[in-house]
Amino acid sequence: MEFIKHADFAAKLRRLADAVENGTRFDIQIAGERIYVPVRAKYSIEHEREGDEEEIEFQIKWRNEN
Repeated sequence: MEFIKHADFAAKLRRLADAVENGTRFDIQIAGERIYVPVRAKYSIEHEREGDEEEIEFQIKWRNEN
């Protein structure tokens, strides 16, 4: 897992929030790969705890249309 700067993370979250709010596709580059998240995607937020470590995951899922 590669961690990013706080300002970069916040900027990506803002772009995602704008796309969700405006009903537009969200484009993001992750590990050199361009990902296109369609408007029909589903969103969830999960929390995991293991020992003294905790994690929050923002998940985006969709099926590719053929």
